[in-house]
Amino acid sequence: MDLFSPLLDALPAVLTFPNLLAMIGGVLVGIVVGSLPGLTATMSIAVLLPLTFTMDPLVALGMMAGIYNGAMYGGAIPAILLRIPGTPAAIVTTFDGYPLAQQGRAGYALQVALLSSAFGGMMSAIAMMILAPPLSLVTLAFGPPEVFWVGIFGMAAVAVFLGEDMPKGFLSALIGLFIGMIGLDPVMSTDRFTFGRLELESGIDIVVLMVGLYAIPPCLEMAEDTAKAMGTRMKLEFQPFLKTIREIPRYFKIWSWAYLYGIFVGLLPGASGSFVSFLAYERAKRISKDPDSFGKGNPEGIAASEFGNNADNAAALIPTVTLGIPGSSVAAVIMGGLLVQGLQPGPDLFRNSADIIYGFMIQMFLTSLILIPLGGSFATNLFAQVLRIPRPLLIPLIICLSIVGAYCVQNSLFDVWLMFGFGLLGYVMSKTGLPLAPVALGVILGPLIESNLRLSLLLDVRNEHILFTRPICMVLIALLVLTTVLPPVWKYIQARRAREA
Repeated sequence: MDLFSPLLDALPAVLTFPNLLAMIGGVLVGIVVGSLPGLTATMSIAVLLPLTFTMDPLVALGMMAGIYNGAMYGGAIPAILLRIPGTPAAIVTTFDGYPLAQQGRAGYALQVALLSSAFGGMMSAIAMMILAPPLSLVTLAFGPPEVFWVGIFGMAAVAVFLGEDMPKGFLSALIGLFIGMIGLDPVMSTDRFTFGRLELESGIDIVVLMVGLYAIPPCLEMAEDTAKAMGTRMKLEFQPFLKTIREIPRYFKIWSWAYLYGIFVGLLPGASGSFVSFLAYERAKRISKDPDSFGKGNPEGIAASEFGNNADNAAALIPTVTLGIPGSSVAAVIMGGLLVQGLQPGPDLFRNSADIIYGFMIQMFLTSLILIPLGGSFATNLFAQVLRIPRPLLIPLIICLSIVGAYCVQNSLFDVWLMFGFGLLGYVMSKTGLPLAPVALGVILGPLIESNLRLSLLLDVRNEHILFTRPICMVLIALLVLTTVLPPVWKYIQARRAREA
């Protein structure tokens, strides 16, 4: 009763006309922003913040919730249609989404992404409503050593499972970690690989890297096939939406694993949820009856990726609203929105402003639900028309959008040239069989791993071997060993059986 009473008290305020309008508008803006490579939910909410000064707190939070959930789905649209992830979390969606689009089933891929995003967001909001207070105690048990091992485990899992060749996966991860080191040392404030350029002292912006790594190589590959592709049009092949809804039971098992990963990672303060989709995809591949079809257009891969990165949405806000520690970059911006409205995150927020914080939880649920009609009738049918544009015309369009996205990060032409540099790097890596995903994850997790390693070593002054003796660390190390050792052993056993057969 104590749980549902505050929710029921907050519901009438959420269902007022201004709030509903803010949520619908936020979802539409989020879908548009997420579908444009280089523009993220974090960026759009940050731009919106000054406009919320005079708004009612619940209206402002409703718009932010709409943009957040809308952008997370919107990122899947270019990922499926153009193999360009609109948001970092949509990288994994490209693995099977783009092959499905090439097979003429782009509409079906978007429908699977939409349902997975919507249900993932709704389930995440329910978790936030139910688990926020008790699970905040679990979060307190994760110190720097535990977060360090979580980052290492995420890197290893992606390097091992997302490529056909494990050494190439680890090599890509090392490239990503190197790129993540560029900039000022966070502790000593000394330059690292900046070559005297002031623009590099703040490090490589993840948006610039993502746009270059994932937008430019497809353009170069399309240019190679211009003659063959000239004038061709790919089939969208939408199927009745109700038919896709009836396929939902097929994804229950995959969604369950993605949900667990999303909640677990979202609760870790400071940990980005971008790699939840990697973990969910890896699990879906392992439990699938047809793992060889992953990466070639299996809709289960899209379902795992989209459900995973949306299951992290509200979960990342749990440490934000309970402890004042953001679980992701978007959560940090939303926390700024709470502060702008005079709301201080922490236990007092639930006691003194229960109607607003519980209303915000309901808004996170409703904006995910709104995705289904808006994404189905608006985004899926409108944005999928991009495939009707002749492919040669897409090249300058994508490059122009990429330039705008990279320039808007810091209003710097240097970032544009940097984006083209990463584009060439991605093209070379594609040609040599090196996976791109570990590079992106290395840049995302590298600073997190480094900062928590250094904090752990500082703590280690009085407590030796702190990285190896804490119980949660030991569990994570065991998982790391199993992840890196079992696949090659299993591969060796299979090869030996094949030779003996």
